[in-house]
Amino acid sequence: MNDVPKPYHHGDLRRAMLDTAMDMLAEDNGWQFTLRELARRAGVSHTASYKHFPDKAALLAELALIGFDKLRVALLAARPPAPSSLRDQFLEMSRAYVRFGSANPNLYRLMFSADARAAASERLKEHGAAALAVLVDLIEEGQRAGWLRKREVYEQVGAGWAQLHGVTLLTIDGLLGPDVIRSEHAAEAALQILLEGLEAVRELGASPARRPG
Repeated sequence: MNDVPKPYHHGDLRRAMLDTAMDMLAEDNGWQFTLRELARRAGVSHTASYKHFPDKAALLAELALIGFDKLRVALLAARPPAPSSLRDQFLEMSRAYVRFGSANPNLYRLMFSADARAAASERLKEHGAAALAVLVDLIEEGQRAGWLRKREVYEQVGAGWAQLHGVTLLTIDGLLGPDVIRSEHAAEAALQILLEGLEAVRELGASPARRPG
């Protein structure tokens, strides 16, 4: 663990603490640090930290909210522009979801943890819903284009997210590698199978749906 305190600019204490907490969250111990340790690493007094975070639960909740915002940005950035097929868009965004969790394993786990929900349950629901709205929009568009099966949209979103979440956690834990299930492409195969379950039946040779516009 890096013991060198981080300097911060006067008036930006909250940002300094959040940035330092994100760094500490990425370390092996995850969020098992104390506010006192965080304040020391951020280069501020322990009492000063309470100005913005009354307790550790409040800090963890804020980190989780930032995580969902970052996930939404990652999903939007991964969506290929027109005229890419909706199928390609779905796969690219699904891959981006798994990459995000794999690259930020402790943050990803925190986002769905009871520790984060303890201080901001409703706000976490809002930020989580905003991230999933990217998938909702794509599924609604896919249904309108006749590419996806006509089902209740949020049932498809729930099924899709459940599989993405599972693939992400299994990837983080190293359980989708060839040493476990004898496949080097298990995560990719899981995403393809998820998509095949959502897609409407098409005639052989039919071209994939294109994004309108």
